[in-house]
Formats: sequence, structure tokens, C-alpha cells
Amino acid sequence: MGLSGVLHVEVEVKSPAEKFWVALGDGINLFPKEFPKDYKTMQVLAGDGNSPGSIRLIIYGEGSPLVKVSAERIETVDLENKSMTYSIIGGEMLEYYKTFKGTITVTPKGGGSILKWSAEFEKTGHEIEDPHVIKDFAVKNFKEIDEYLLKKSSV
Repeated sequence: MGLSGVLHVEVEVKSPAEKFWVALGDGINLFPKEFPKDYKTMQVLAGDGNSPGSIRLIIYGEGSPLVKVSAERIETVDLENKSMTYSIIGGEMLEYYKTFKGTITVTPKGGGSILKWSAEFEKTGHEIEDPHVIKDFAVKNFKEIDEYLLKKSSV
């Protein structure tokens, strides 16, 4: 197997696309507050945290299976299509992956949404596993965000 690859996953959620997109955009504040097991802190190091060129530092909680610290740069944001691409530029993930670029897209489906997450990566060596654990963490986060939004809307 080669060092480069791509992973994809789709998750159907009950929350409307607009609400989910807004929650993702407020991740800096929302994630550490509502999901402290997964996110200890998130801070903006450059930019506004959501626009291309912004850099965010994430300190993960014990719920994170692979890394405890990462820095990511927002590469592209498409507000109309509710899509964002980011690259990992610092932290422990770079010990495993020379490059790691993720894309999240939120698409309306009925009253809910389809979340599409993909990652393009290049491993640092043949002994490194494909980042399925990162994909699983993303899926878990999407489901937790959906549960949070559903509880919030029923209050």
C-alpha cells in the first residue's frame, strides 16, 4: 500500500444544514464548552478562526484517540455550499502524516442534513495506519453536535 490516500465518510443527521453549519462555525466556543471530553481548548492564532488563512490551535481531551494537540489552517470556505477545507500544520499528527487535508460539507436532506467528511493524507512511513481513527472521531463529533442541536431546539 502507498503512503498517500483518501478517506471519505457520510453521516446523516437530523439537524437542519443551516444550524449544523453555524455550529461548526462556532466550534472555537462551542466544542470545548459542550464536548470537553473531546476538546479541552480551541483558540484562534491568526485570522478570525473561520476564514481562509485562519489558524486554530486545538488541545484535545481524553476522548481524542490519536493526538492531543494540533494546529490547523483554514484553506477554503464556500458559504453557499456549506463546505470548508483545512490542513494540519502543527502538532502530533505531523508525526504520523506529512500532509493531512480535511474537507467538511453540510448538505440539506429533508429536514436534516448529510455531512460529508474527507481527508487526503500522506503518511510518514509504511508502518503508519490510514487515519480511520480520525475519521471515526469526526463521525462521533458529528453525532454529538447533532444531539446537542436537537436538545437545544427542544428546550
